[in-house]
Amino acid sequence: MPDRSVTLLALLVLLIPAAAGAQASATYITQADIDTVLAAPDQGIDRQIGVMDIGSANVAVGILHRDATASGDGVSGIIHSQVTEVYYIVSGGGTLVTGGTLIDPEPRAADSLSVTVLVGRSDAGIGRGGESRRVSAGDIVVIPAGVFHGFSQIEDHVTYLSIRPDPDKVLPAGYVNPALRR
Repeated sequence: MPDRSVTLLALLVLLIPAAAGAQASATYITQADIDTVLAAPDQGIDRQIGVMDIGSANVAVGILHRDATASGDGVSGIIHSQVTEVYYIVSGGGTLVTGGTLIDPEPRAADSLSVTVLVGRSDAGIGRGGESRRVSAGDIVVIPAGVFHGFSQIEDHVTYLSIRPDPDKVLPAGYVNPALRR
């Protein structure tokens, strides 16, 4: 499970723009919030915690958990058109492939949760080429918009926080994960 350093990382990313006067107040995401969203049933791998308007942009914070996968021919992955992702690996690890070419890209449906809440317009498919790197707890990876990414192998699991700068405001400011709505 995530520890206090994850909460601190999320807060730092959220507070930097706020300190520049972009937002009226800070947004706090507690360890309990992260644990609640991660434990919520029926939310799939990618669980957006919230999307905040920080003035000239939005920023989203999500928690993702993937179970073991085996290597195969090509790597299943995605390219986000407008949203960058910053991964902080909380626990576990695997081999992450970034860059390369997406073969026969399939656009995600415009009305899908992936597009409307999680990461905006995206194409998914099998990637070829790119750089394979082993990632593990404590690592940070910055994946700019337009860059293919996917895990080629996860031995046991990987849980990671995703901070998503959204300069075009394509994600819904004010979104709060249903598990946190009070």
